[in-house]
Amino acid sequence: MSGMLDSGESLTTQRGEAIVVDRLLGSGGQGEVYRVTLPDGSAKALKWYFPDSATPRQLAIVEDLVSRDFDDDRFLWPTDLVVAGEGRFGYLMDVRPDRFRGLPELFRRTVNTSLRALLTACLYTVEAYQALHSKGIAYRDISWGNIFFDPATGEILVCDNDNAVVEGDSSGISGTMNFMAPELVRGDPGAMPGTQSDLHSLSVLLFMFLMNHHPLKGARELKIHCLDDAAERKLYGKEPLFVFDPQDPDNRPDPVEHATVTALWPLVPVSLQKLFEKNFTVGLHNPSARVRESEWRDALRAARDAVVECPTCGKANMTEPRTTSPGTCWKDGSTLVLPPRLVVTTPPPRTERHILLGRAAQVHRHHLNPEPKRHDYSADHLVAELVEHPQKPGRYGLANRSTTSWTASRSDGTTQQVGPGQTVPLRSGLTLELDAGVRAEVRAK
Repeated sequence: MSGMLDSGESLTTQRGEAIVVDRLLGSGGQGEVYRVTLPDGSAKALKWYFPDSATPRQLAIVEDLVSRDFDDDRFLWPTDLVVAGEGRFGYLMDVRPDRFRGLPELFRRTVNTSLRALLTACLYTVEAYQALHSKGIAYRDISWGNIFFDPATGEILVCDNDNAVVEGDSSGISGTMNFMAPELVRGDPGAMPGTQSDLHSLSVLLFMFLMNHHPLKGARELKIHCLDDAAERKLYGKEPLFVFDPQDPDNRPDPVEHATVTALWPLVPVSLQKLFEKNFTVGLHNPSARVRESEWRDALRAARDAVVECPTCGKANMTEPRTTSPGTCWKDGSTLVLPPRLVVTTPPPRTERHILLGRAAQVHRHHLNPEPKRHDYSADHLVAELVEHPQKPGRYGLANRSTTSWTASRSDGTTQQVGPGQTVPLRSGLTLELDAGVRAEVRAK
C-alpha cells in the first residue's frame, strides 16, 4: 500500500527530533497514519494530512493541542508537530496497541468480549470525555470511528483528537452526521459544536455500545427509499424520534429488521433506560437537559456492580441495582438468583456501593472513594474478591487483596483481623472495617 510518505523518509519534529517513516498503517477522511521510528528506536504514530485537510486553521488547531500537553493515557493525544513545507504537516502520537479493537468489529460480532467489559468500556468512555470537558475542550466528533476498546478489559483509547478545540471555537468540523446533536444537523442559528452537543454524541455512542443499534433508526428509516443527505437531516435533525420513546411509538424498531435492539432493550436496567429516554426525548430538543457525564458514570458503575451469572447456563445478566426482583436469564429464560451483596459505606460525603457477590465479584479502590475521579477495574487497584474454599466447594469468602488489615465482626459478636492475603468466610451480617474509615456489610439481599 503506497501513501503520501515513503518508507525510509526522514522528517524532523517541531521540537527538533529526527524521525524515520516506517510504513503506512491506514488512512481516513483527513489523512494517513504512519508508523515512524524515533532516534532511540521507539515507535510513534504520525498522522499526515491530505492536501485539502492541511489548512492553516487545522495547523493552528494542532499547534494549540500540542501546546496543551494533555497527559491522559486514554487519549492518543498530539505530542509534537511535524512540518515539511507549506501545506505539508502532521503530528505525532502514541501507537495504538494491537489489543485495542474498533467498534465496527464489535458490531459485526467478530470480537469476543463480556458484559462486564462492555459496561467497563462505557464507563471509561464517559470518564475520558468528562476529563477532556473539564479542561474546557470540546471533542466535536464523538462517534464509533474514534473509539477503540480492549475486549478483554474494557479499557478504551480515544483517537483523532485533532478534532478537539477549546469550548466556544466554532471553526472546523461539526461531527459525524448520525452522531451530531439535532441543533447542529438543522443548523440552528447560534448552534455550535461544544460540550453540550458532545453529550448527545456520547449518549448515541453508549447506546450503540450496549444495543448494537442507533437510537434514532427505527420504522421511519425503513420507510425512506433513498437515505440521502436530506433524508438524514430529517432523521437526525428535523424530526428525530427515539426508537423507544415512551410517548410516541411511530419510530419503534421493526421486530425483524431490528431484532437485536428489540431483544436487548428489555435486558437493560430501568435506571439506564431512564437516562437514555431522558437524553433522546427532552434532550433532543433542549441541550441543557441532556444527561451529564456524572449521571452516566454513577449509573454505569452501579449496573456493572449488579451483574450476575445465570445459575443454569452461567451467562452474565444485568439486573437493576439494589433490586430484590432479579428477573430471568436472557439466554435460557431461567429465573435468576440474587447472591448476597456487599454494601460499602464511605466516610462523608456518605455514599453506598452495592456489589453483588456473584462468581466474579471484586471490590476496587474506587468503591471506597465517595467521589472517585476515575474508576479502575485493573488488578493493580483490587481491594477484595470473592474466592471459593479450596477444600470445601460451595463455601466462599472475601480475600483481602489490599495492603492493609481489616477488622471483621460477625453477627455473634466475635471479631478477627484479616491481613493482606487472608480470607474471611462469607456470612450474612458480616461487617468489615476497611481502609480509611470505610465500612462494608454482607447482606443476604
